[in-house]
Amino acid sequence: MRWLVTGAAGMLGQDTVQELLDRGEHVTGLDRTALDITEPDAVRRAFDAHRPDVVVNCAAYTAVDDAETDEARALRVNGDGPRLLARACAEHGARLIHVSTDYVFSGETLATPYPEDHPPAPRTAYGRTKLAGERAVLAELPDAAVVRTAWLYGVHGRNFVRTMLELEARRDTVDVVDDQRGQPTWSADVAARIADLGATAAHGVFHATGSGECSWYELAREVFRLAGADPDRVRPTDSRSFTRPAPRPAYSALGHARWREAGLAPSRDWRSALSIALPLIRKEMSQ
Repeated sequence: MRWLVTGAAGMLGQDTVQELLDRGEHVTGLDRTALDITEPDAVRRAFDAHRPDVVVNCAAYTAVDDAETDEARALRVNGDGPRLLARACAEHGARLIHVSTDYVFSGETLATPYPEDHPPAPRTAYGRTKLAGERAVLAELPDAAVVRTAWLYGVHGRNFVRTMLELEARRDTVDVVDDQRGQPTWSADVAARIADLGATAAHGVFHATGSGECSWYELAREVFRLAGADPDRVRPTDSRSFTRPAPRPAYSALGHARWREAGLAPSRDWRSALSIALPLIRKEMSQ
């Protein structure tokens, strides 16, 4: 199959391209300079040039706080762009796997993982625009797959795990919120789930997050422990200590039932993934 990955310069985009290459697939990765998904002519040219069988949309406006005052721009990237990709896929007979987020949920209504069919209720501009993208994709292309993920970290780019490693080297103590719970997710694991999904005819909504759950505070302690540092240097605090324009969900763990229904495996436990990913991140940081 011929794969086309948009947003290929991002953390998940890079891992998805690499995962597909490792599997021997024919893959083209396009970053924003090569393909602006909000431009109809650019989308048309990309499809004509590459004739993809499967498109993975990793392109997104991910500045959660900036979206509160720039929702129109976020909607163009997160809502209009996916609609254009879905239409092009329909015209060319291609499959579409569209990446979305836990922010489509309120993060307030549940204390157990959100199932895939739970009614969305975003509280932020970012969440609203990502939900618009989900709905546009499934309206234009009912056979598409939407893959929601959350708490991403990886070797490429800025992320929480990398920040904790940097702070461990610079500070005696680090204060981290203990009243927000979710699922740390290695971007390489999400890339593997996307590749698995693309090899099937499965469609609808899937949740690609690490299994289990924890708070940011517990994640930070595990990062310190795996790095050989004293976890007690991480101190718990609450969300009031870090006021931001966009409210963060208090609980955003996601359920994984759809993977099993499709005969596919969900991602591994977050601790297991982190133990493998952390040395790779440290190696990249040292280069």
